[in-house]
Amino acid sequence: MNRGNQILLALIVVLTGTLVWVVTGTLEPNITNAGDTAPSFRITAEGGRTYTNKDFGGKVLVLNFWASWCPPCVEEAPSLEAFQRTMKDQGVVVLGVSIDTNEKLYRQFVRRFGVTFPTARDPEAGISYRYGTFQIPETYIIDSQGKVREKIISSTNWMDPKFLERVKSYQ
Repeated sequence: MNRGNQILLALIVVLTGTLVWVVTGTLEPNITNAGDTAPSFRITAEGGRTYTNKDFGGKVLVLNFWASWCPPCVEEAPSLEAFQRTMKDQGVVVLGVSIDTNEKLYRQFVRRFGVTFPTARDPEAGISYRYGTFQIPETYIIDSQGKVREKIISSTNWMDPKFLERVKSYQ
């Protein structure tokens, strides 16, 4: 093999290695955990109001990802609605983000459970992807400073007294 071919082969190996390194680095999902700063988002809720994470400054945000076809989401919906009603006057806001692609099923779910907190659809799951949410329901409790204090995977009893006290402490 002549010198020119050796240089060309070395260059191909280096470029291939760089390409593999770049591709594998972009395939790694972002996963938001307790202690992280909450990723920014922008979503338009029912009624046309647009929300960003900055709209909740000074309040505790309970960001709940769900879908109408998800049994644990159905299980926790009444408890989450009761939580919202209990905590709304204490500086806690619930924002439900549905990954439903079917708008009709989304609306039926909201009506069925009498959801009064703001909800929005994110059928492309762009926001949940930014948070690293791959299971639902998944909820992020974000304190008044924008830090994720808890990440809850699966349904939970939102009205547990110890849990309520813990959430109040995140002000």
